[in-house]
Amino acid sequence: MKALVTGASSGMGRDMAKYLYSLGYELYLVARIDKNDKPLITEFKGYKNIHTYGYNLIIEEECVKLYKELKDENIDILINNAGFGDAGNFTETSLDKEMDMIDLNIKAYHILTKLFLKDFVKRDYGRILNVASMAGFMPGPYMATYYATKNYIVSLSLAIYEELKRDKSNVKISIFCPGPVNTNFNNVADVKFNISSLNSEYASKVAIDGLFMNKLLIIPNNMKFNHLLTKIVPTKSILFVNSLIQERKEEWIFFLFLFNYSIMY
Repeated sequence: MKALVTGASSGMGRDMAKYLYSLGYELYLVARIDKNDKPLITEFKGYKNIHTYGYNLIIEEECVKLYKELKDENIDILINNAGFGDAGNFTETSLDKEMDMIDLNIKAYHILTKLFLKDFVKRDYGRILNVASMAGFMPGPYMATYYATKNYIVSLSLAIYEELKRDKSNVKISIFCPGPVNTNFNNVADVKFNISSLNSEYASKVAIDGLFMNKLLIIPNNMKFNHLLTKIVPTKSILFVNSLIQERKEEWIFFLFLFNYSIMY
């Protein structure tokens, strides 16, 4: 049994890899490279059946190279996890950083999903886990580009699921949609959420367990009510609440309470 995990140097990528390793999987772990052209993965040195690779998945050609290097390894599970965010007013955030975000959060997912999925379909077996976010179900003022990238991943994965289902394929695709998770993501995005974050190890276990249960949408229990709200609450109300969260206003909790109360009663 073999699993490929991108963004495996830290956070959920690292913790999902650990959990899969405990289940007996041979791992192929991908992360960015350091100044010496070596993968930024130090957690698994000396482990048997763990292979590390350094690729900059922001670059399209690097995604294709990764696939070509591993296409003959008969990967059983592809976990697209690499990604980052950014916070700020859309008119003030860096265009270059946003283009990199789109390349990593969208194009890398798209390319790797498409290339490995073709092989999975040919042999009629394989699993894909695309790590998205609760952000994938709504717009996000002050994190507009990040939310949009996760919307793309959710939409793409849902469509692929239906195609596989109609083709009666045994290949499975799942989408992991947590809320905030306690990883280095917040530091990179320069954002602080005023809601509790999940422990990364716990979130990773929820994701992998859901994958093996063939769940389409994997949503941690603490976010299931929020997911329901995205389906029934007017978009303008969601925009209002999300803007308060991203602006880091402490009083947003009070407004959110009134908001929840008003829609429930």
